[in-house]
Amino acid sequence: MLEKMSEFFEQRLDGYDAHMLNDIESAREFYPYTASLLPTFPECRVLDLGCGTGLELEFYFACNPTAHVTGIDLSEGMLAALRAKFPDKAVELVAASYFDLPLGENLYDAAVSVESLHHFTKEQKIPLYAKLHKALKDGGYFVLTDYFAPDEQAEREHRQTLLTLMAEQGIADGAFYHYDTPLTVGHETEALLSAGFSTVEVMNKWGNTCTVVAKK
Repeated sequence: MLEKMSEFFEQRLDGYDAHMLNDIESAREFYPYTASLLPTFPECRVLDLGCGTGLELEFYFACNPTAHVTGIDLSEGMLAALRAKFPDKAVELVAASYFDLPLGENLYDAAVSVESLHHFTKEQKIPLYAKLHKALKDGGYFVLTDYFAPDEQAEREHRQTLLTLMAEQGIADGAFYHYDTPLTVGHETEALLSAGFSTVEVMNKWGNTCTVVAKK
């Protein structure tokens, strides 16, 4: 049975960090690698979309302890766990959907998202990325590490399976339900460029997980 996104993660809070680090292929490589791409100058401002329990932030604050991080996540439980990890850091946490929340303009030196955005379509992402583009300062950039479909056929199959499950379960409320529907790297790149980013570069790859950097 499909579960609403926020409820899915609330139910799996216990053991979440261990699962992500130990059961997701190459996670112990891509979390620190992602953190290494974020700005290191003092008191920079970083936006984290779908921050969860802050796994990437553990590595980031080790590199830049004075960074100011705004984290957005649907799960109150995940945010509480993140807050407990970093009681002495400049962290602002918001329990909301990053699709619905205003992000402001020219506020952040960089943005980051790890293993969060592979649940949404290209059409859903373009307005989110346009909003994110406006929220970044001139010269800002977005570091995205996520699970991607290996080809367009796999992308279509993931999406069709979700739609079939929703129809079978009578789901028509417009809410987000947890099911992986990753885009190809090519379609993700198209979404970012359509939203106004000037360049998108694949920085590293671990199986079907990639890190891309989109520059404003």
